[in-house]
Amino acid sequence: MVNATDRGSLQLYRRLLGYVFPYKGIFAVAVVAMAIGAAMDASFAALIKEITDRGLVEPDAEFIKLIPWLIVGVILVKSTAGFIGSYCMSWVGRQVVFDLRQLVFNKLIRLSSSFYDDHSSALLVSKLIYDVERTASATTDALTLITKDAFTTVALVAWLLYLDWKLTLVFFIFAPLITIAVRIAARRFRKTSERIQSSIGSISHVAKEAIIGERIVKTYGGQSFEKHNFLRANQRNRRQELKRAVVSAAMAPSITLMVGLPIAVIISLAVGRTGPDAFTAGAFTSYLATVVLLMSPLKRLAKVNEKIQMGIAAANSVFRVADEPQELDTGTETLDHPRGRIEYKDVHFLYDRSNLPVLKDLSFTIEPGQTVALVGASGSGKSTITALLLGFYRPTQGVITIDGIDHREIQLNSLRQNMAIVAQDTILFDETIRNNIIYGYEGEVSDKRLRRAVEAAHVAEFTDALPKGLDTYVGEQGLRLSGGQRQRIAIARALFKDAPILIFDEATSSLDAVSERLVKDATESLLHDRTTLIIAHRLSTIESADRILVLDKGQIVEQGQHNDLFELGGIYTRLYRSQIREQRLAG
Repeated sequence: MVNATDRGSLQLYRRLLGYVFPYKGIFAVAVVAMAIGAAMDASFAALIKEITDRGLVEPDAEFIKLIPWLIVGVILVKSTAGFIGSYCMSWVGRQVVFDLRQLVFNKLIRLSSSFYDDHSSALLVSKLIYDVERTASATTDALTLITKDAFTTVALVAWLLYLDWKLTLVFFIFAPLITIAVRIAARRFRKTSERIQSSIGSISHVAKEAIIGERIVKTYGGQSFEKHNFLRANQRNRRQELKRAVVSAAMAPSITLMVGLPIAVIISLAVGRTGPDAFTAGAFTSYLATVVLLMSPLKRLAKVNEKIQMGIAAANSVFRVADEPQELDTGTETLDHPRGRIEYKDVHFLYDRSNLPVLKDLSFTIEPGQTVALVGASGSGKSTITALLLGFYRPTQGVITIDGIDHREIQLNSLRQNMAIVAQDTILFDETIRNNIIYGYEGEVSDKRLRRAVEAAHVAEFTDALPKGLDTYVGEQGLRLSGGQRQRIAIARALFKDAPILIFDEATSSLDAVSERLVKDATESLLHDRTTLIIAHRLSTIESADRILVLDKGQIVEQGQHNDLFELGGIYTRLYRSQIREQRLAG
């Protein structure tokens, strides 16, 4: 990973603020509104002086009539400016979160398989949802505090200096007073937060499926589909967050306005008093009021560094993913109507951070239309062979060719467009059966082509009985369907793609007899006229394969057809007899 920790905090913070720059117009509106609001704080303090002097000490009848209007006017301007400033800054903040989240997700669906080997899906989802959200504390949250409270502090301090600069110097010595007064709004805010929980859940759900099913996404070219799917969920979240921002921006000025109106009335009545009940001089009253007003912004400014540091830590996590190099694609060639001849030449492979090779001196050829089965104990390298063919990893040594072209020279999209995979752990998305079958297909779907795949895979045998047919939702990971039904949908997906090269990770061992028969029938339709590489679990299902490769510790130790291998009396024979005994005992 790119070591974002080594970057200076200032550099990292500047990079984070770079995502604010595209919205500089709205940000400028927020800054101007906050400056106006800060000026209104100082204006209110000045107004107190005038009210005291011209309304109490030396009453001015004409001025007294204007007092309620002046107070209401100041409050209205402050409230309006506060709403505009807070909402505009919140709008910018939501855009920054939206952009960062989209950036990270678009990178996640393009990262290499080795990256996923080293990172859990839950952690990646956490980065995508929570870490991105926390960056707002370092961008708009912190900038709001700095801008708004800095303007307010400057305006109020300037007024204090104007009133009495000597007393102001003394005040700064004792300034660090702690006052807590405005947390009622936070309690009201919690209620509005509940409304966005469902939208956050949608984002997490879509992202988790794309991350867990990353190999299916890549093989079937589903990046655009997932990007669009995530875009819709992210837009829903943004709309909900902006609704919450409206409530947040309106709450504080509304409370200020509601409290300010009765205060205006009380002050207008009180300033008419004369004699012994008269108030103290206006300057001192204004000074005390300004000191009180100054406490809150000073306290918030003192804590702004905490928000910045929290946001920088989150940004560090987010940018580590954003800076991760995406899946290596050095290809320039395209596969146009490939014959499907596959050759492995002296292939070696070992996973990162491992000193033990998974494959050693591996060489074999699959002619166009042939079916080759891979047999061996767990860890013998069967799945690695198919992962290399799909371009999820690169051979450490050696070459894999397709129709004589080094597959590293083939563009990944072109490579995978000509391959289909039916995995042992069937990956279905929480969509309709129809959308799972046509997954990754961009273009107008032919009903004839879809129906042909559905019938050949025996999917119609259970979908025709469903009220919504192919438009039935399968649930998360297809849990609303049986294992056999899920497997048949995966086969229908491969049939619909109609790719010339097929990778089949046989998965009938856990199915009942009826489901196994149907899956086998569907498999025969799938293998017809395709170059096929099968990872075999039940050896009885590959007796008709054109060639069987027996693997042991990453090397081919036996190869041939079923009868020839069985007569050798070697590893294949022992594996076959062992499975027969297990089946008899299970029966």
